Amino acid sequence: RMAKAEDGGPAIMAKLSGPGPAKYFLKGTCGFMNHDPSKLRNPAYKLGGRVWPNLGRHDGPGPAAYAVPPKIVRMGRDGNPSYSLYGRTKQLKAFLTPGPDAYSAERCPPTTVAKAPSYSFGLRTMLMSKKKTPAPNAYSLPAMVGPRAVDKSSPPSYSMTGRSKMGSFHQDTKKTPGPGTYNSADPNVYKIRSPIYSLTARNVVPSDSTRKPGPGAHSPEKVYMTRRIAPQFSFGVRHSDYKAPILDVGVIV
Repeated sequence: RMAKAEDGGPAIMAKLSGPGPAKYFLKGTCGFMNHDPSKLRNPAYKLGGRVWPNLGRHDGPGPAAYAVPPKIVRMGRDGNPSYSLYGRTKQLKAFLTPGPDAYSAERCPPTTVAKAPSYSFGLRTMLMSKKKTPAPNAYSLPAMVGPRAVDKSSPPSYSMTGRSKMGSFHQDTKKTPGPGTYNSADPNVYKIRSPIYSLTARNVVPSDSTRKPGPGAHSPEKVYMTRRIAPQFSFGVRHSDYKAPILDVGVIV
């Protein structure tokens, strides 16, 4: 967290004084808690209060805690028969026998007379509507005449096609391609192939493209290497006390 000055801005670290020796707290070497980890710590023991004498004691259940059925004896279950009484069940309703008018004797044909069978058309069920069974017209019987007969030997069959215009007397010869339709063959295909050369682009020689200083960029009149000059001094500005000093690497070495 950054410290703040009295005016609310960031504080200068040079003005902040560091904590003194009393600021730091060294861990002790006595006791078990907060012991110095660099020192040996012996085991610690403590004396507790007397616990209740009956604490942790568990008494088992007595004989009265178990409910033993009275019919259970030492040798097992009592073998005498036992009976129980249940409530009276509800009486069933009387069966209603149909009378003579419940039947339609006129709809029943005489049983002594021969009768032709009768059929009825019912509705299509849901199961039959889902079946994709092909209809009778989906099948076709093999041909009985011709080369595709199944159970018969067939003589050779011939077919007559239309007259072709190719090669006939009424063929249109104007559509025949002329000599200009064909391209001339490459001589390298049927003769000795000559060497082939290709011209590529000019390669650029690698060079340095940086800008170089010209003669006017130098000031030889400011150089005093050929003669002795007096020492020169300059007055600098007063630096802040909180500015970190800049150390020269050559001086340190």
